[in-house]
Amino acid sequence: MKPTPDEEREEPVITEQFFENESAPPLDTGTATLKAVIEAVIYITDEPLSAAQISTALNQPPEVISKILEDLAAEYNKPEHGLTIREVAGGYKMATKPEHHEAVRAFVKNLKPPLKLSLAALETLAVVAYKQPITAPEIMEIRGVQGAGVLKTLIDRKLVAPSGRKQVVGKPILYKTTKEFLVQFGLKDLNELPTLKEFEELSKFALEPESEAEGQSVQEPAAEGAETQAADSAHDPGTHEDLETQPVEE
Repeated sequence: MKPTPDEEREEPVITEQFFENESAPPLDTGTATLKAVIEAVIYITDEPLSAAQISTALNQPPEVISKILEDLAAEYNKPEHGLTIREVAGGYKMATKPEHHEAVRAFVKNLKPPLKLSLAALETLAVVAYKQPITAPEIMEIRGVQGAGVLKTLIDRKLVAPSGRKQVVGKPILYKTTKEFLVQFGLKDLNELPTLKEFEELSKFALEPESEAEGQSVQEPAAEGAETQAADSAHDPGTHEDLETQPVEE
């Protein structure tokens, strides 16, 4: 069937419009569409996304992105949502809400064995977190045991990374925590780490019931540190090597 004159005039217009769409024009600035896209990119990305990154990728004004991120965070904060969008390590990340962690953790445990750090690895990570940047000999001096294998494990898991060299004899490598450390522990930055004073108060609180039952006073922190160092020295250094998922036996 021969096309009518009107159809012949419309065909070039349709073809031209198709190729214009293929040239990836800027994202539609409609609030609903843009909000849905931002929600999607936060969901599919493992790393926290900053407002600047999203603004650049979507070719949208930073103030518009920041406002939508605030709206999304407020919306997901409602009790009917099991997920939350919060600021972590300088960016925004979607995660489960703290009140649902136990239920989610129990579910995940049924899927695969949980990945754990040994006691030695946690001790080393704590030393690096609070004393960074710090060298391997300084870590060993604080813990009182050899820990090269433990430090290597933390580096392999991207929780700790080299941070230059200390300007002393031998120029040993300095180590610091990484962005992955902040992500794994849900910290916005290192300022959110509990203070040592808070740890001491928690330790005293935990020891009070036992001490009262035995009619003994709570030990001073310095004495506790001395006992811990003595206990570590009594162990063979090899027992403190990180065995991946197996905790160190006391």
